[in-house]
Amino acid sequence: MRPKAKGMRQLSISVGRWLVFCTWLLATGSFPHAEGGCANRETHKCCPGRNNDCSAFSRRRTPCYCDTYCEKTGDCCEDYHAVCQVSAVNCVVGPWGDWSDCSSLCGTGSKDRMRQVTVPPRNGGTPCPDLKQRRGCLGDNPVCKTAKEVSKILPDSFKRDFKDPWRRPHMLMKEKMPSYCIYFRLKQASPACHLHFWSSQLVKERRVCVECQGAAVGSKKRCQGDGLQGSRTFWTAASIAGCQGSWVQESSQDNCVCPQLSFIFV
Repeated sequence: MRPKAKGMRQLSISVGRWLVFCTWLLATGSFPHAEGGCANRETHKCCPGRNNDCSAFSRRRTPCYCDTYCEKTGDCCEDYHAVCQVSAVNCVVGPWGDWSDCSSLCGTGSKDRMRQVTVPPRNGGTPCPDLKQRRGCLGDNPVCKTAKEVSKILPDSFKRDFKDPWRRPHMLMKEKMPSYCIYFRLKQASPACHLHFWSSQLVKERRVCVECQGAAVGSKKRCQGDGLQGSRTFWTAASIAGCQGSWVQESSQDNCVCPQLSFIFV
């Protein structure tokens, strides 16, 4: 064999061996400056959720990731679990609390109950279930009967300082009972109310004062139909056929006399 040909053959063998060695170094991670993964940085970057910026290079110099989502996509760096010490923590919740009171004292409403998170989810763990539940209910407070009463009203011009000439005991009792005032927000009034002067003041969204005088107090120590605060109740004009509507009680005041151009309970 010629010397030149022999030298070329030895050179080819040497290059081949070097390439095989380099390939082995890359495969085993022993090649200088070829180390990669989550630990190959000044500050280990381990990200929750899905974060495409939380990337690195594997030992084979291919892109890999250090976020928790990489477990689903299968592209985690080799040292992901060792460096990030990731273990999924599922959400844990406590027991349900008691149901709240019905939101409506009378009629259809709703009630709620809640529970608290005792262990929040981490590192891709199972998210928390619903923490609040709601269901329908029917309010049946004892005062609901009051809300169903229909009040009869007249203008305050019907007020009289009546004195019983016989001084009957039951009338004396009524005289000693002070008046109280109920303030309503009108929600509805029928067209028939527009036909008379005093009832024409009963218009939607107007605030009116209705006085309960001692002479109008019934056996329940109050005027019939004086309503329930925050609830819609109904009224009718005692002297005008077809004049009726609804209102919502906003407030009440004891020992009160309504201003002029107001109304009284009958």
